[in-house]
Amino acid sequence: MKIVECWLEHPVRRLDQTYSYLYDGAIEVGSRITIPLLNRKVTGFVESYVETDESKEEIEKRLGYRLRYILECKDQESLITDELHDLAFWMKENTLSTTISCFQTMLPSKLKPVSNDKKVVKEKWVKVTDHEVTLTPKQLEAFLYARDHQPITYTAFRKLYPSHAHTLITKNAIVLEEKDREAREDVVNVQACPTLKPLQKKAMDDINSSHDSIYLLHGVTGSGKTEVYLQLAAQTLAKGRQVLILVPEIGLTPQMIQRVSSRFGKGLAIYHSGLNDQEKYEQYRKVKMGKASIVVGTRSAVFLPFQDLGLIVMDEEHDSSYKQENQPAYHCRDIAIWRGNYHGCKVILGSATPALESYARALKAVYHLVEMKERINQNLPKIEVVSIKDEIKKNGSYILTRTLQEKIQQRLDSNEQIILLLNRRGFVSQVRCKECQEVVMCPHCDIAMSYHRDVKRLKCHTCGTEMSVPQVCPSCHSRAGFSTYGFGTEKLEAEVHACFPKAKVLRMDADTTSRKNAHQKILDAFGKHEADILLGTQMIAKGLDYPDVTLVGIINGDEGLQRTDFRSCETTFDLLMQASGRSGRGHTNGEVVLQVFDPKHYAVQCASKQDYETFFKKEMQYRHLSEYPPYTYLISLTIQNRKDDIAMKLASRIKREITGNFKVIGVISLLKIQDFYRYRLVLKGKNLEAMKQAVREFLINTKLDLSGLRIDVNPIYLD
Repeated sequence: MKIVECWLEHPVRRLDQTYSYLYDGAIEVGSRITIPLLNRKVTGFVESYVETDESKEEIEKRLGYRLRYILECKDQESLITDELHDLAFWMKENTLSTTISCFQTMLPSKLKPVSNDKKVVKEKWVKVTDHEVTLTPKQLEAFLYARDHQPITYTAFRKLYPSHAHTLITKNAIVLEEKDREAREDVVNVQACPTLKPLQKKAMDDINSSHDSIYLLHGVTGSGKTEVYLQLAAQTLAKGRQVLILVPEIGLTPQMIQRVSSRFGKGLAIYHSGLNDQEKYEQYRKVKMGKASIVVGTRSAVFLPFQDLGLIVMDEEHDSSYKQENQPAYHCRDIAIWRGNYHGCKVILGSATPALESYARALKAVYHLVEMKERINQNLPKIEVVSIKDEIKKNGSYILTRTLQEKIQQRLDSNEQIILLLNRRGFVSQVRCKECQEVVMCPHCDIAMSYHRDVKRLKCHTCGTEMSVPQVCPSCHSRAGFSTYGFGTEKLEAEVHACFPKAKVLRMDADTTSRKNAHQKILDAFGKHEADILLGTQMIAKGLDYPDVTLVGIINGDEGLQRTDFRSCETTFDLLMQASGRSGRGHTNGEVVLQVFDPKHYAVQCASKQDYETFFKKEMQYRHLSEYPPYTYLISLTIQNRKDDIAMKLASRIKREITGNFKVIGVISLLKIQDFYRYRLVLKGKNLEAMKQAVREFLINTKLDLSGLRIDVNPIYLD
């Protein structure tokens, strides 16, 4: 008999603890189980167990309470390593989350300790027997092939011997074994390492000669940071250790995969949101079984079960995609650093525009700063700032200014390529009633609906709700019709087609990349010069490397400054710098046109000069005056409920119960999202540990229902 301690799938937040059950069979720590809870079945996750010779009655008498039996053990082996077990508890403490949510975050969908019907896909494999059987010559040929080509799947064997495979089974010459389907290896032609440029070699030598753990590789766009990553990876693989390369978005994954696979060939695992559940499971197993020596992936790849990590690279480390929004609200950078410390390996944080917190740490020698201030081709693009206000006064286009149109035509005439960035999808951003001027809002969110002309429907970009354009105004019931305001990538595409009818155009945004492998198909087509112009949202602003792109146009480049968030200037500057860096990466000099409403804003001015250091100094002055990170720490507590008054009252009561030597800002009313009314409290102070402890004590002692509470330690955004 075993007394098993396990975490429950749906624990009450303030009762985040293990519960005891009994089990008679074999069981592993870190495996999933089905357990009875009240009148239903839930999934549990085994934390520990002790064996005893006592009977159920004796155990219950000793403990003083009744125990129930585990109904089923779902796994024959532990799903997590000792390292990941420790990491889950570290995450719990640092993100103020429940333990089970941390375990759930680490595992692929088919293995998460949650109640679901997702089954792992199995494969049948051929195994020859030693039974003496009588076979025809053709059957013998099939048998010998199966014996000499072990291991072989039954599917592959049946394709070769369709009329004899089943007969060999019935004669017991072969039997079938069922195993989890494994990820396939693509055959790749391996390319030799190029010779490093002096600046790249200096960066490599700086990293290799130091015993520091964390490095901030600050290199301008086009300085060759990726090649430094690859050669550091080659050194690590030569020592027999594993490598993890993280990229922020799926859109950057295809190019990184291509470069890694062409350099190292086999042993590559890929892990990102574009894979289906089965593919993620196969890649997870590939890493767990030690068959992957190098992994390329997005945020969740940081939790894969490595045995011996020798290098972690986090490319575009400033990107907000590295922050998980749902519980546990972790930052990938923190997890990477924890794992680097556990494995005793170096962590490389690379960016042309490091997060202000990262650069500040580097200046204080918390991180080892390595700089690459020049491009490989020695030519940064020429950047021209164009005022949209002035263009409108001259009756010009507010979408494509005359300056940008002229430069696009020059590139088309020269058979060069163009990238156009507009960080807003859809055809128009607002639809207003001509009578009352009210905007058509999402019925579930306090967000304006955007019109998409390709499907002739209104869409909410927050919750995904779609609807036809109403015949009657929802506000005043007028039938006068609607006017449209603003524009998105769809309208930009229409404008480009109108101005340049012969140009071949590809659009890359959330609408065109919703299908599987759509990112890769679009980028591959552009890389093969099947299109002259690539336009899209921020997913094309960073990381892409196309030598024929000699012009980048950034439409409404300073729109992000209208946000109320304290990082609005930083994110705008990052976007302008990163997008500008896509131009002129080959042998031909590049140009950039920044179309903005406020050409004199310091974020625009610094981006136009590719001057990160000046922007850093100016922005840090404002952060210091307003007491925002990195000068203080923040903890955001968001309360949501389908009833407005309940959410508001709960937020007010939480504010009264959380006390300490820090500011509590709020209660702040937020936009309604998916029919949930939301309110926020923000804790601001200089002692993060004291703030976290105050929240922990509140969670333990409160009697409030916290099912609608979301906690975010060091939030990226507050708007």
